[in-house]
Amino acid sequence: MLTFLGLLSLAYFWGSIPTGLVVARLLGGPDPRQAGSGNIGAANLYRLLGVNAGVFTFLGDVLKGAVPVFLALFWLTPLGVWRETAVALVGLAAVLGHLFPVFLGFRGGKGVATSFGVVAVLCPLGAAHLFLVYLLTLYWIRIFSVAAVLCAWLLPLAVGLFGDSKAYLLLGGVLSGLVLVRHRENLLRLAQGEEPRI
Repeated sequence: MLTFLGLLSLAYFWGSIPTGLVVARLLGGPDPRQAGSGNIGAANLYRLLGVNAGVFTFLGDVLKGAVPVFLALFWLTPLGVWRETAVALVGLAAVLGHLFPVFLGFRGGKGVATSFGVVAVLCPLGAAHLFLVYLLTLYWIRIFSVAAVLCAWLLPLAVGLFGDSKAYLLLGGVLSGLVLVRHRENLLRLAQGEEPRI
């Protein structure tokens, strides 16, 4: 139990690391919270500082979800039948850390890359299909938020089709809902035809 609680805390604080802000400072760019869309995610870093900044931010945010879950899969084996539920909660804690980071006054990103990192460890084949959908949608539509929202809708389906864990499926539904809620302003701009294209 202590290991589980420790991993929950680790996941939240690890998820709270503001990757986009760190990348912006390392590259000498503006504070992403005060420029572009005001978001600390990869899409805004791409718009502000180019491809490298976007890629570094994306990879950093993916690791925020993947690393705690990877550790949980090994360290929580003694929990037996409760292991999958505990691992799912660790993944959720990492995403909540990204969405509500203690280091930024609980105002974080939208959870797309961090959720992907969680799913990539728990259901690699499902994550691979989601990534393909994301890339194809981004290529055809040229709008980051459309690709993100579509993948959020498909996330539970991907986990259900390519996995066999009810706990992970429930986690997929929760992560999907969180990402969609965080994109409510993007959805409004899409409806008004004001969402920026690449």
